[in-house]
Amino acid sequence: MVENTQNKAFKKIDTDMQFLTSCFQEVLTDLGEHELANLLTRHEDLKDSISSNVALEKKQIQVLSIYLQLMNLVEENGAVQYRRKLTDSNGMKAIRGSWSETFHRWKEKGLSEEQMQKIIEKVKLIPVLTAHPTETKRISILELHREIYLNLIKLKNTSYSFIERKVVAEDIKTLLERWWRTGEVYLKKPTVEMERRNVVHYYSKVFPQALRKSDIQLKQSWLNMGFSQENLSFPTMEFGTWVGGDRDGHPYVTAAVTKSTLIEHRKTALELVHDELQRLAAAISFSGTRNKVTQELQEAITKKSNELGEAGKQVLSRNPYEPWRQFVSLVLLQLENTKDDANKDTLIYNRPGDLYQDLQILRESLLEIGAKRIAEDLLFPVERIIQCFGFHLARLDIRQNSEFHDKALEQILSHTLPDLPKYRTWSEEERVKFISEELKNPRPFAIAGKSFGPEADKVLESYKVVKKHTDKYGPQGVGSFIVSMTRQLSDLLVIYLFFREVGIDRDTFQVVPLFETIDDLLVSGDILDSFLSHPSYPGKEKRTQEIMLGYSDSNKDGGILASRWNIYRAEKALTETGDKHGVELRFFHGIGGTISRGGGKYHRFLESMPPGSLSGEIKLTVQGETIAQQFANMLTATYNLEMLLSGTALQTGNRLYPATREEFPIKALRQLAEYSREKYQKLIGHPSFLTFYGEATPIDVLELSKIGSRPARRTGTRTLNDLRAIPWVFSWNQSRFTITGWYGLGSALQKLRSENPEQYQQLKNVSHEWPFFRYVLIQVETNLMNAEPDVMEAYASLVQDPEVRKELTTLIKNEHEKGLDEVAAMFEQKREERRLSLLDNLDRRKDVLISLHRLQIKYLEEWRKSQSKTEDDSLVTHLLQITTALASGLKNTG
Repeated sequence: MVENTQNKAFKKIDTDMQFLTSCFQEVLTDLGEHELANLLTRHEDLKDSISSNVALEKKQIQVLSIYLQLMNLVEENGAVQYRRKLTDSNGMKAIRGSWSETFHRWKEKGLSEEQMQKIIEKVKLIPVLTAHPTETKRISILELHREIYLNLIKLKNTSYSFIERKVVAEDIKTLLERWWRTGEVYLKKPTVEMERRNVVHYYSKVFPQALRKSDIQLKQSWLNMGFSQENLSFPTMEFGTWVGGDRDGHPYVTAAVTKSTLIEHRKTALELVHDELQRLAAAISFSGTRNKVTQELQEAITKKSNELGEAGKQVLSRNPYEPWRQFVSLVLLQLENTKDDANKDTLIYNRPGDLYQDLQILRESLLEIGAKRIAEDLLFPVERIIQCFGFHLARLDIRQNSEFHDKALEQILSHTLPDLPKYRTWSEEERVKFISEELKNPRPFAIAGKSFGPEADKVLESYKVVKKHTDKYGPQGVGSFIVSMTRQLSDLLVIYLFFREVGIDRDTFQVVPLFETIDDLLVSGDILDSFLSHPSYPGKEKRTQEIMLGYSDSNKDGGILASRWNIYRAEKALTETGDKHGVELRFFHGIGGTISRGGGKYHRFLESMPPGSLSGEIKLTVQGETIAQQFANMLTATYNLEMLLSGTALQTGNRLYPATREEFPIKALRQLAEYSREKYQKLIGHPSFLTFYGEATPIDVLELSKIGSRPARRTGTRTLNDLRAIPWVFSWNQSRFTITGWYGLGSALQKLRSENPEQYQQLKNVSHEWPFFRYVLIQVETNLMNAEPDVMEAYASLVQDPEVRKELTTLIKNEHEKGLDEVAAMFEQKREERRLSLLDNLDRRKDVLISLHRLQIKYLEEWRKSQSKTEDDSLVTHLLQITTALASGLKNTG
């Protein structure tokens, strides 16, 4: 049944693609672009049909880019329709990772309805949107994507007449012409403010709707189990963002940007709540003569109207016989006063909890008259918006690198305690001893407003902005203070000194370590232990400590398997440390869109965590192009929210109600990871590796790209350590090596089988049963399949030194072949049977991608030979158009 449903989904994708292609061809023909229109139907000749005429060639690139993006839309719609048909034929539980499947798994485990509810109540999910430079498409293009998708859905409505369907088809053609006439790549580097507008759009326009639909899905799944709605409460959701607060290697995130971001968030949140209340007021037109008005509601109306003065009386006069609407209108008036906080004499809401309490009066009055359905369908969505978005929209995290903090403190001490040696020369023991003594004293180092130096002033100015904003509006708008590259205890304690300098109470905000490299992951448990043991650590009662784990740098450091294994091991060690101190942990997973950086299906990602490591609270980044891929389409957004929430609940249940723990071969995996790391590090440590990397991938063009406000390198030095993990992954993916997602595993499996066949067999025996190991194998296999040996060879031809080219290309291709063979040997079923969907996707876009790869190689060679390699070079713009097209076809950047 499942296979039949999948085959129907493939046919639907082909049918829809043919329709959109014909629409696009018609648009191009009408515009006189006959040669371009023909290009879309000559796939078998495509690789040889690209023009040598530069002007025509640019148009051909755009045609292929749009074609690939249309393919993505069609495949996304195919996935939605596949899930629908699967639900119709097999029930809601057939969707892997869904609430329904989770409930059935709990039922099989013997959990009661009350126990399930207890788990759900403990869940707290915090998606954090970031603006790392991985979204190559402009916002206007993303909007066109959404409109075309919605029209594609309309065409499937069988109730539409032939004429109505024809109108929809014409609308699609109009959208395609608009797209054709719109430039696709950023010709001007986006500012932080532009990136902020993008994420604010998702928080104000997309997530509220997706949350509402996700809640309905949870409710329906619960009722389908035969459970009582009275016993259902909903998991907590909050939202976070880094745009305007993440200053790690980002010189454009200033204190002024942070200040304006916090204000913009508050303004947007209040407008969001205001719009929800307006909808409620319009709908709740109950007559006071036909429905009994509770005394509490009537007293609340009288009290609030008196407090609001003349404006309150005017509200009452507009709806004299509709007390429920009167009350909501008075609440709206008070909220409008809150938005305009310049007038101090009006009645305002000091915090969202006060508004929520007012809505509870409304809820009780509705329940009193038996309007339970109204309370659930009309009032609950408003309550939910207030719970999730408050008056702050999303919590803004403040992130900076530990090295930057070291420089800042050194500058402060040089001005205030000039006789001391330079701070950065101190041992860790000396640092901890000094900071510990200082934190016993509440006085700052210097008087307010004193300048210490560039790093110190930037740190303290941003902290002052936080202090001023939270003094006025409360702390809800600010998230955590995250220390990138946390290496030792002093990296965390130093933040408390900065707090003290500006007057922030250290009980107010979390100081969060970010463990990124493999070496830092290895000592993370010890660092947390010393942090939780330190006398300056805030009270532990009812406290959850956030810990951030980095996927990007650990991958760049040791390869895919070593990265995943050491993160897994760190989660276990950190959880044990937290349990020892009676502190629950909230893991913050710094995942990206690609597999190399932690990407993948959410439910499988969550299932792969160590059992018992998820306390109920989880935070994770949604980065770059992943934001649009996962949340731009409402049905896809709802699906992904459900996967996140139900997957978090499933793992939380494993901690609250642990089953008998299965014993998995940890030692064998540790050995495999070590072998893999050795092989990977041997490659990146090769004396000619950086030369090969710089010439065989388009990294030099990507560093000049305008796809994000953040520089590609932290400090500008041309070293592997300084290069950000995003362009590192992006460049390998563009050239189809994709080594960041697979290199080393093939040799590691082969070596383990040869040197320790018993451990090898242990891993093979659990390849289906151990969620973590299976997840890693499938992800690595996906990257191996996305790699393309012939394309690797083509990019390697750009390497000037023939010996370097031959040696490293041979190393990589041999390891690729070995990886495919060794991963396949871990599974019973053949790859052709297991990975039908991926093989279908790869085959569908293969010819188009190869054509674009050829063009990229051609222009890379031409650009590198030219004398003026600047970001304003016309060749760079041309290359970036090709890069965007390839990113569309490969469905990822970094």
